Formats: sequence, structure tokens, C-alpha cells
Amino acid sequence: MESPDFDDWVAQRGAALLRFAYLVTRDHNRAEEAVQDALIAAYSKWTKICRVQDPEAYVRRSIVNADISRWRRFFRRETPAEEVGTGTTSPDHAAAQAEHDAVWALCATLPAKQRAAVVLRYYEDLPDAEIAVILDCSPATVRSQIHRALARLRTTITTEEVKH
Repeated sequence: MESPDFDDWVAQRGAALLRFAYLVTRDHNRAEEAVQDALIAAYSKWTKICRVQDPEAYVRRSIVNADISRWRRFFRRETPAEEVGTGTTSPDHAAAQAEHDAVWALCATLPAKQRAAVVLRYYEDLPDAEIAVILDCSPATVRSQIHRALARLRTTITTEEVKH
């Protein structure tokens, strides 16, 4: 099977990769950097990647690894600040936006691999086997990561409800 042209593949899949990276990193700049790092690494070995495995899974795994590596280099976690509204959002959408922000704020508290597993399962709607390929782990580890993430989210939600 002939490998797809790198430039054509990136033109076709680039937007989806950037969306995935944003969901993993929760930051537009970090997402762009992770995608760029992953594509730079894939370019030099593109033919081999396509011959040995699914290039989509390889690049997605590289995106996750690039973000984890960046986090480890700085030995700290970034806490995204809320964006200042521009006043263009209609009041009818305020409740939905508040709920959306609350969900993403909760997801941002998860470790990177757990957050990636949750995003791939519930946003990308991928099965355990595909998630395992992307995260370079076993399907059992994927299930464990998702289970731990959901348990942590439940605990956080329960704690917040008790405080209020």
C-alpha cells in the first residue's frame, strides 16, 4: 500500500488534529505547539510510519506525548485563566456557556493521560482498542485511566456540592 503524501495528509487531517490537541491541552497555543512538534517528528519518518502503522494514531500519540513532555520540562501544571468576555455573547447562552466552562475546568484538573483518554472516549467516540494505540498502552490501561478520571471527577463534583 502506498503511503499518502505528507502535505496532502496534513491538509486533510490538520484541523482535526488541532481540535484533538486543544481538547488534550486545554490551551490553543499549547495545542498548536504540540501538533507542530508531532508533525515535525513525523515528517522525517513518514514513509516508515505509514508502512508500519496508522499515521493518525501515531501523530495523535505524538501530540499527547509532546504535551506531557512540555509539562514535565517545566515541572508544573498550568492553570488556564478564564477568558475575558467580549460582550458579544447573547444572554440566552450564558447558562449553557457556564456549564460548558465548568465541565472543562473539571477536565483540566485531570492528569494529561486521563484527560486524553476521556477526550478520546467521550468526545472523539473511539473504542478502547483505538485509544490504546493512540496512548501507547493496553486497552485495560485505557479503561483504568477512564475509570480513575471519572471517579476523580465524581469526587470533585461531590466535594464542590458539599461546599455550597
